[in-house]
Order: sequence, then C-alpha cells, then structure tokens
Amino acid sequence: MNKTSSGSFLKNYKSILLLLGGILTGSILGLVFGKGVEVIKPLGDIFLNLLFTAIIPLIFFTIASSVATLEKTEKLGKLFTIVMGVFLGTILISAILMILGVLFFPIHQDFVVSNIPLENIQAGNPGSQITQLLTANDFYELLSRKSMLALILFSFLIGFATLQSGEKGQSFKSFLKSGDEVMKQLLHIIMKTAPIGLGAYFAYQVGIFGPQLFGAYAKPLGLYYAVCAFYFVVFFSLYAFMAGGKKGLSIFWKNNITPSFTALGTCSSIATIPANLEAAEDMKIPNHISHIVIPLGAPLHKDGSSMSSIIKIAVIFAIFGKDFTEPSTLLLALGITVIVSVVEGGIPNGGYIGEVLAITVYGLPMEQALPAAMIIGTLVDPMATLLNANGDLVAAMMVARIAEGKKWLSKNRVS
Repeated sequence: MNKTSSGSFLKNYKSILLLLGGILTGSILGLVFGKGVEVIKPLGDIFLNLLFTAIIPLIFFTIASSVATLEKTEKLGKLFTIVMGVFLGTILISAILMILGVLFFPIHQDFVVSNIPLENIQAGNPGSQITQLLTANDFYELLSRKSMLALILFSFLIGFATLQSGEKGQSFKSFLKSGDEVMKQLLHIIMKTAPIGLGAYFAYQVGIFGPQLFGAYAKPLGLYYAVCAFYFVVFFSLYAFMAGGKKGLSIFWKNNITPSFTALGTCSSIATIPANLEAAEDMKIPNHISHIVIPLGAPLHKDGSSMSSIIKIAVIFAIFGKDFTEPSTLLLALGITVIVSVVEGGIPNGGYIGEVLAITVYGLPMEQALPAAMIIGTLVDPMATLLNANGDLVAAMMVARIAEGKKWLSKNRVS
C-alpha cells in the first residue's frame, strides 16, 4: 500500500518535482558562480523562445475555437462582461491593498537618482496609441507579441464570424478545434524542457540581479514583496474559496504550482499561458471559459502590475518630497493603475508606457523620475508576473462560478 501511495505521488507530482529540482539547482549555481552563470542563460532563452513562438497560434486557436463552439451567440456577450468585471474588480482590490500598505508603512527616505541613459520613447496622441493597441496595419503584424491585444481581438472576431456562419462554417470550426488540440500537444512537448529552461533562468536571475535587491531600494522592495505575498496567499485563497468552496481552494493550490514557478522563472505572463491552460484543464474549468479568460488575461489582467504601479508612484513621490496621501493623488493613482494594467505587455520587463504615463500625469521631471521607476519595475518583475499570471487562473475559476453557477466544479470534475 505504501508503494502504491508512493508511486501515485510520484506520478502526480513528477513534473512539479522535476521543475523544483531544476529551479533549486539553478539557484544554487547562481549563488555559487555569480555572473559566471551567464554562460547557461542560452538554455533559458531557448526554452522561452520555444514558448513565445508557440504562443501566437495558441492564442488564435484557443480563443477562436472557444468562441466558435459557444452554443448561443448571446453567451459571448454575457461571458465577456463577466470576464471584464472580474478583471477590473481584482485589479482595483490589489491596488487598494498596496495603497493601504504604503499608507501604513510610508516611504520617506531619500533616493539617489543616477543618470541612467533613457530609451527613446515615442510619444503619440491618445487616439493613435489606442489604434496601435487594438489593431495592426497588416495581417503579418498580428503574428507578433507586440500586437497581442490586436491578435486577441482578431481571434474573437474570427470565432464570432465562424459562429454566425452556421452550417456553412462547420468545416472551419472543425479546423479551429483541431488546431487547438494540436497546439495543446505541442505545448505539452515544450513544457517537458521546463526544468532545464527555468533552472537556467533562475540561475541567471540569482547570479546577475540578486545583489541589486539591496541598497537604497530595499524598503519599497520589501514592502512590495510583503504585501504581494499577503495578497497571493490570502486573497487568492479567498477568490478560490468564493469560486468553489473548500474543493475550489484545494484544487487551486494543488494545480497552481507549475504556473507559479513558470511565471517566476520567465517573468512573462504570456509565457505562462501554456502552464495556466494545462492547470485549468486539470482543474476541470470549462474550456470555453479558460480558453478565453487566460489568453485574454495575459495582456489585460495584471494584479501584480497594478500593485507595482502604486509602489512606483509612491517611490517617485518620495524622491521629490511630495505627499502621496492626498485623496486626489490616490484616486488618480487608481485610474493610472487600471490603464497601466491594460497597456503593459506580457513580455519580460516589457514596456515603460505606464511609468511614462504616471510621471507625465503628475507633472514630474522625466529625466529624474523615469530611471527610478525603471529600476523598481525591473526588481519587482518576478513577483508582479507571479500575481499577473496566477491571477488569470483564479480569475477563470471565479468566471466559471458566475457563468456556470455554484455547482460548476462538481459538474465538471471527473473525480
């Protein structure tokens, strides 16, 4: 009996144990060899590049096929409304929690702002920026991670058009479903290399970036990681319990381990999509929900980014000795946070649009404020990505609860 139990444990957790082993080995190598560990970084790059090249067709097929196979067209509008409500709700809750953290543990220390060379950031009017965010100039531009929202919108339209085509679109619907299955199998194959790829990435992060966690930025970083850890454990547990009771709480923490370490290792919400989809399938979240919530959540639903937006604004205010506690400042920070959570990309350390927006809105000197925001953004990226990516999984549970009723878990679970 013990052998059977042991064998069952190893079978169920083999991939997780291998992943943890790779990450632990990589972390030790980073501590021991420091910058010398950079030599194995290409292994992590290869893994991440494999994921990124598979992401574009994955998103297209999962969203288009999910929309195309909905029973009634009315369900799409209702489901989309629920998804957006859940996304907005959790983003605001996470931002408010971080504001409370800053108010209870204010950041009043002085920061040394170094003269870091700034990137050339192209400015444009709001209309053109929205156009670039939601659409692409040509079809081939959809095949880029930079056009993620445009690709998602296009996939929705393809799925809806297929749904509207009825019998005449049946063959194309079968193609979408077949493509969805093929992409899932491809991602299963790629994820088998995760222990090596993520191990190499953890080695690089520990060896290269670890020492930067100390110094002038220690207090805001400590506050950010502490509040985020509290949000991750307490609020994600609360969300899972609201979605499925004790069973929901159990299956969430049982199945979110691989997505969590994938997010931490890659610092990419988009790269975590495959692990999230696989976890959602194991959790028996209905496909027509998980295949919309998770790909859509990668660029749009960012609890971690909302919290990092607040801490960046608080740090910038501390630099210039300005009061962050004024009600108007806090309300404006919430508004900026929602926008930042939508426009920030899912690629590693991607985009400083939100930081530039916040600095511009508050009328602060860009040359002094942006470097500090960039440093904070880089150092909080792993934890921010953990909340961003893992938040999509628990959001899918909540959407299933609202859309399918309180018995969604018992209806869809096999065992």
